[in-house]
Amino acid sequence: MTVTRHDHVYALDAFPFQDGTILPDAKLAYSVYGTLNRERNNVILAPTWFASTPESFEWLIGPGRPLDTDLYYVVAPSMFGNGLSSSPSNTSAPFDRARFPHHSIADNIRAQHQLLTELGVTGIELVFGGSMGAMQAYEWAVRHPDLVRRVFAACGNSKTTDHCALFLSGAEAALVADQSFDGGDYSKPPAAGLRAVARVWSPWSPSSRFFWDREFEKLGFATAEEFVQGFWEPWYGALDANDFLNQLWTWQHADISNNEKYQGDLARALGDIRALTYVVPAERDPYFPVEDAAWEASNIPKAELHVIPGTWGHFSLFGSQPSSAEYIGESIRSLLAS
Repeated sequence: MTVTRHDHVYALDAFPFQDGTILPDAKLAYSVYGTLNRERNNVILAPTWFASTPESFEWLIGPGRPLDTDLYYVVAPSMFGNGLSSSPSNTSAPFDRARFPHHSIADNIRAQHQLLTELGVTGIELVFGGSMGAMQAYEWAVRHPDLVRRVFAACGNSKTTDHCALFLSGAEAALVADQSFDGGDYSKPPAAGLRAVARVWSPWSPSSRFFWDREFEKLGFATAEEFVQGFWEPWYGALDANDFLNQLWTWQHADISNNEKYQGDLARALGDIRALTYVVPAERDPYFPVEDAAWEASNIPKAELHVIPGTWGHFSLFGSQPSSAEYIGESIRSLLAS
């Protein structure tokens, strides 16, 4: 079934980032699905995750699907750095390439809130987020409790753990070690560095059991090596290296308690979330283990823990594994019915 998507670009004009940088002519790309009702409150907000566009989760969007466009107006804003919103790859000097400002999860939510205010939105039925989208969902719930009724946070944390940040720093090191990267001022894509990132990344999104059970064969690959060369290398090879590193920094530094109000007290920040929240980790997700998600859920007053079963780990988000996709879809429906 084809889903109808309308793509837009919202002018943020001179946008101040959390680090003090003001980006002139900042832009927020976003896609919409469905129809906004008269009360302007049938909104589902679905921010993009790492190095993605809204197409990554369109398997969930459409008439009769979990994010049902017969009932809801789905707004999918693109994160800074994804190549559609303002990014290193599409911004002019002096903020081009590696000189593009670092942006926080909070910066993205401020931009999205500005957009929704412009659209006249009066209520958000659900913030759906996977991976870095889940980080944004938590930030939305903390910053705008009067707007957000429900949160579905899948395969992502409210604060990046030291373990995950170290993995990300390894991927960064693999890329910048390529001499052609040239501090971000490369004349052609640093292909060797991006291939190295693909190899570093490949055992982290799926679980170790995914490889033991040879689940990559279901994706059309005969061996694990073919999986790396046929899936991961083309995927990373298509990314802009500066965009990749820019969003990587945002992931590394994600923390909903990193502000004057909470001053690093993550439990207190989670405790202030008023939305009905489904915390939805995947079994065997190397980035975001179930025990971390369970701790977060225990600190949110109206939270339920729903664990995606199976061996696909973080890969569960992409809808390729039928049982995981069904579990995610049914969990979304359950939350929206609550």
